[in-house]
Amino acid sequence: MNFEALYTLIGDRERVVPGSDRIEEKYLTDTLGRLKGHADALVFPLSTQEISGVMRWAWEHGVPVTPRGAGTNLVGSTVPLRGGIILDMSRMNRVLEIDRDTLTATVEPGVVLQDFQKQVESMGLFYPPDPGEKTATIGGNIATNAGGMRAVKYGVTRDYVRGLECVLADGRVIRIGSKNVKDASGLQLKQLVIGSEGTLAVITKCILRLVAKPACSLSALLPYRNLEDGIRSVKDILMSDLNPTAVEFIERSVVELGEKFTGIPFPAKDAGAYLLVTLDGGAESVRDRTEGLRQLAAKTGSSGFIPLSDAQEAARVWQVRGCLVKAVEAVSEQEPVDLVVPISQSAEFVSYVHQLEKESGMRMIAFGHAGDGNVHLCIMRESRDDAAWKKELEQVMHTLYRKAYELGGLTSGEHGIGIAKQPYFLENTDGAVLAAMRSVKDALDPKHILNDRISYLGEEKV
Repeated sequence: MNFEALYTLIGDRERVVPGSDRIEEKYLTDTLGRLKGHADALVFPLSTQEISGVMRWAWEHGVPVTPRGAGTNLVGSTVPLRGGIILDMSRMNRVLEIDRDTLTATVEPGVVLQDFQKQVESMGLFYPPDPGEKTATIGGNIATNAGGMRAVKYGVTRDYVRGLECVLADGRVIRIGSKNVKDASGLQLKQLVIGSEGTLAVITKCILRLVAKPACSLSALLPYRNLEDGIRSVKDILMSDLNPTAVEFIERSVVELGEKFTGIPFPAKDAGAYLLVTLDGGAESVRDRTEGLRQLAAKTGSSGFIPLSDAQEAARVWQVRGCLVKAVEAVSEQEPVDLVVPISQSAEFVSYVHQLEKESGMRMIAFGHAGDGNVHLCIMRESRDDAAWKKELEQVMHTLYRKAYELGGLTSGEHGIGIAKQPYFLENTDGAVLAAMRSVKDALDPKHILNDRISYLGEEKV
């Protein structure tokens, strides 16, 4: 690779790491560190112009490019399969504008979610998307259409992206969307880029929608005899006028791992499972809806109602919920799954998971977003050797995804496809749909240099 060309384009040799032997391993993988790629150069751009120059050079020379944010993904979305250049966007981390008149913020893609949320909330504003990993970047959230716990009320990242500035594979800069609330002006290219995992364009600026910060927020814990009973009550909660912000489900066996990992005790230890529900809005409205939730919990078979009125207690409970993947990983290597089924099928799917767990002998930890059907599973390796783990995991994964699709579900609710979930996505997705996706890829990146994927958005012959 011509590193001198990259030095010239970037103008700062400190922001170009040349040679595969000098690139830290963390840039070649994801947060789990089990899928690894290789690269010839690591570049830290600071501007759209620098990215445009790098992409133009890569286009002319047929060099693969993999954009990445904080690398917190769980499915290998940022693993450079074909070498070439890694574009690390973490230093493009400025909040460029917060516009109260249009309730928008314009930010660079490397802005960290938790920092951005803290800043806008200090101004009485609110950015609702709330994925579990708060150290992810805004650009990464957009690239995966991140969801999270507040999706049941507020929606997902896609619902808060008003506009994007992007660099195409050939180096051209495009601006799609705007600060306007409405847009019926031609094809919605913005929506194609959102959730495309860096395969169609490099995001360089983001115009985000903001809302007023809720005056009050209160969480409550609803213990149930078992998870199936808890999930079946979700329909009643959603059909009521309670308008919950979040409805999470957690099994007691999962909570025990979280307690051990954090050292934080969880309430109602005799329960088999829990729903964790949050309500927000005006103080009087939250009070009234909390009482309504209390009455509904009693009707749906909850063994109690625990309002988390103390801010510290609520933070501790949510800390346990938020650490569950890491808590499982501390005990055993695991394969994370984030498939989604219609809300009406959540209870049936979780029951099927328990049945499959008994039949296969493979432990599966279940939790997730009960309010939108997004089921998170941690399939645990435990003491299996490499051969047994690979064979049994593949069998169980194919079985799980087939069942999910049978119930009307999809491969991923928020993690994306990446590398890890390709086999299950390909097995269950109509060939005409895959062909249409490849056509979009061909139109925007005919040389297939941007984060190309074997057999998915890449050419079938690869």
